[in-house]
Amino acid sequence: MTPRRTLRESLVDAAERFASAGVPSPEVDARLIAAHLLKVGPMEVALHSRGEVPGGFEEMVARRERREPLQHILGVAPFGPLDLEVGPGVFIPRPETEVLADWGVRQLMRAGVRPGRPARVVDLCTGTGALALYVAEVFPGGVEVIGVEKHDEALAYARRNAAGTAVTVVRGDVTDPALLADWHGTVDLVLSNPPYVPETPDLDTEVYADPPQAVFAGESGMEVIHEMLPTVAALLRPGGLVGIEHDDTTSQAVLDALTAHGGFGGAAVLHDLTGRARFATASKLSD
Repeated sequence: MTPRRTLRESLVDAAERFASAGVPSPEVDARLIAAHLLKVGPMEVALHSRGEVPGGFEEMVARRERREPLQHILGVAPFGPLDLEVGPGVFIPRPETEVLADWGVRQLMRAGVRPGRPARVVDLCTGTGALALYVAEVFPGGVEVIGVEKHDEALAYARRNAAGTAVTVVRGDVTDPALLADWHGTVDLVLSNPPYVPETPDLDTEVYADPPQAVFAGESGMEVIHEMLPTVAALLRPGGLVGIEHDDTTSQAVLDALTAHGGFGGAAVLHDLTGRARFATASKLSD
């Protein structure tokens, strides 16, 4: 009788298969799959290492070996304190975007936002609702937050993630200057992780699992950013702030676009945790 393989043995085998397939973090991904099936935290998987392999492990390992995004396999993506539902049709939030979310939260804190002194926040190209929900999580009762999404599949994910929260998700085109007309001139903070990647066939495999309309923005990567700035300017109150994620090759182009628009001042670079220029921030000038 062939002895049953332990979870530890299966984790080692899965990590080796992932490494051969080019998965960037093979041991971590194997452990996260096991943790998901065991319904424990990743650090608790070791406590089960001598036990049996949980049902479904081999199927999930085979999917990851084919380079299907881990988040699609698990059905969720972590984002700060949140676990967001994800799948085909919606952009998977990346850890670096948490830097932009945290920047936005810090600006609101400096402004003294709290229950009874609320702020208005808009997340343009909300996708899963990540930025909007992050802000709302930090300021329960202290913010009015709207997430705007154009595409049906992503819109459905955002609405499911926002169910039961203070975030309102609406369908809209961020390049339409009339978007959210009732909020024009009243918004304290606009955050956006728009499509910004220059069109190229040379990216990591998992990137192409995201919907292309959420990733690519023409040859320059700037098409959506250029077209959304009039909307941002219309929404913000004088002194209101904007933070935009962008490709690390277009930092200066985004700063130049903010300055050239004429409605923004103090355009500045915000770096990610690796020191790359990945975000641009600015404030709305007085009319």
